[in-house]
Amino acid sequence: MPDATHPCLRCGACCAGFRVAFHWSETDACAGGLIPAALTEPLDPHRVVMRGTYGAAPLRCEQLRGNVATDARCGIYPLRPSPCRELKAAWEDGAPSAQCDRARIAHGMAPLTPADWRGG
Repeated sequence: MPDATHPCLRCGACCAGFRVAFHWSETDACAGGLIPAALTEPLDPHRVVMRGTYGAAPLRCEQLRGNVATDARCGIYPLRPSPCRELKAAWEDGAPSAQCDRARIAHGMAPLTPADWRGG
């Protein structure tokens, strides 16, 4: 889990704004898979989605805990699927993230800046 100063722990916009689709082999239905299959639903013959991130509006991953823009966190953080692991917060690694910016703006938050990071 990120430390308590991590901007994502006050955000959660990506968890309430994007479809989280990934290959079914990341689920525990496959040897070596980690994500509990019960937390997903089928998208197509090869992919599943995290429940709450496809079809219904508004989108909100069922594993998002807390409130967007104040105290968000992932209920399965160590087991989160590849799209969640791969999405970086803007400026987390010194680079912008258009996806992060879009999610934050859609939820009424300003995009992150380098100054939002400890020592930034």
